[in-house]
Amino acid sequence: MKELTEVLKDWEAVIGLEIHTELTTLETKMFCGCKLSHDDAPNTNVCPVCLGLPGALPVPNRRAIESIVKAGLATNCQIQKRSMFYRKHYFYPDMAKNFQTTQGPVAFCMHGRLDLEVTGRGAAERPACAFGADQAESLASASANAEGLSRQMVEGLPEQASGALAGMAAYNTADLAVAERHDDGSYTVPIRILRIHMEEDAAKMVHVGGQEGRIGGAAESLVDYNRCGTPLIELVTEPDLRTPEEARLFMEKLRRIFLTIGISDCSMEKGSMRCDGNVSIRRRGETGLGTKTELKNLNSFKALHDGLAYEICRQAEVLEEGGVIYQETRHWEPSRKRTVVMRVKETTDDYRLFPDPDLAPFNLSDEFIEHCRAELPELPDAKRDRFEADFGIKRADAEQLAGDPDTAAFFEQAAEGLSGKAAQTVANLVVNELAAYLKGAGASLAQSGIVPAQVASLAKLLAEDAISSNQAHEVFEAMAQSGEDPEAIVDARGMRQVSDTGALQPIVDEVLAACADQAQQYRDGNQKVIGFLVGQCMKASRGTGNPKLFNELLRASLS
Repeated sequence: MKELTEVLKDWEAVIGLEIHTELTTLETKMFCGCKLSHDDAPNTNVCPVCLGLPGALPVPNRRAIESIVKAGLATNCQIQKRSMFYRKHYFYPDMAKNFQTTQGPVAFCMHGRLDLEVTGRGAAERPACAFGADQAESLASASANAEGLSRQMVEGLPEQASGALAGMAAYNTADLAVAERHDDGSYTVPIRILRIHMEEDAAKMVHVGGQEGRIGGAAESLVDYNRCGTPLIELVTEPDLRTPEEARLFMEKLRRIFLTIGISDCSMEKGSMRCDGNVSIRRRGETGLGTKTELKNLNSFKALHDGLAYEICRQAEVLEEGGVIYQETRHWEPSRKRTVVMRVKETTDDYRLFPDPDLAPFNLSDEFIEHCRAELPELPDAKRDRFEADFGIKRADAEQLAGDPDTAAFFEQAAEGLSGKAAQTVANLVVNELAAYLKGAGASLAQSGIVPAQVASLAKLLAEDAISSNQAHEVFEAMAQSGEDPEAIVDARGMRQVSDTGALQPIVDEVLAACADQAQQYRDGNQKVIGFLVGQCMKASRGTGNPKLFNELLRASLS
């Protein structure tokens, strides 16, 4: 197959995401009082309601409704005061009652938007021809022609006339914001959110013997109903994404927001956050849409990116060879780096949707919505901008720090009263050394025992050139394992650098005398040899000399 960048020059990918997030920070399920847990023995947290036994009546979880309203406010959605639950029928062992309770055409949250900043190599996925005025037409035609559950529900159900659904069937191209490209090759792109709706999660299926956990080839399948009934919100984007990188960045950004507002642990490894990617391709300049396929249950950012990239290239190859793309659900196999068919995609008719007679319509009050708004913390984008402005650190580091509430609070304490280079040194330690240590140790920040004062102390040693960056790594490891203060570690190990010119100049003279050939190479224009000479100086000083000062003294002596 062709490479993705080559394919996207001739073909436009139209991508929409459906992102499912379990509200794991709640204590009970969506419609009953059963405990939420991923770790208890199978089928121990169940009751007549989540098992769908006859006569059992659901009772909505108020805190779950608060969570989805917060999610909508944090993603710039319009909160719908009136909405209702529907029954979505399907027949599979993971839902004992044979229907899923979900929302209808009007969800709690409608018509939101998130802006993405795409930089570096990821920005190169979108070719230069994918910018400009034509993009408004592209977005409008994709939205107008998109086929999916939401649109079919609007067309087939009586709530079609609701004001909340205005504009879903047609778009004014003059009102659509498009990707804005910057001089450095990066760009900002707005991604519209169609809806965020509430539903209940299904049970967990364990396919024993199946390859990569799939049912194909399994000897038997087991069902754990502990997860059944877990409050789940599903965010559906408009088909505004055009590259796998944009899809990955959108999901990363959404995860940071949901972590910040505290509605989920967003663990993709445990399945509390997962994504379905819908993708079709069309020749650039066309307004009709190609046939889409759906990649199901992508459980990592890499899987989302690589699965979409493969599927775009696969569809292009099929079409260029005169083949046909079928609407189907496909599975991404990371080990084989390919997608395979799972099943033919269901339609709304298959689900037989109708309002749930056991659940009354919701009428959210202004007071309820404002209560949710008041509980929202500072969101990641605002925190990133504040870190960049107040501390003077790099935007990329500010974004990474702001994305996790615990890490952000840790950085603020460690960098208190600092700005510019001093604050950037703290940011570097948190983003690089601390993150790497926690990943290697498999521990959370709270479990590590590392405190902000220790990182602030280590940053001070670096700022004063008391230790080198290589030594800082060694000190950080020792600090993390022993809990000692970095100052004490440096002094106990004799690591403090010598930054006295008078003490280092004789060493420079000695090295230049012993390395006359390399010295002459430098004078002849070989700048790279300076690294070798600095290394010889460090060796001669037994690692105690300041490498930056050695570099300066060498250049001065050789000039």
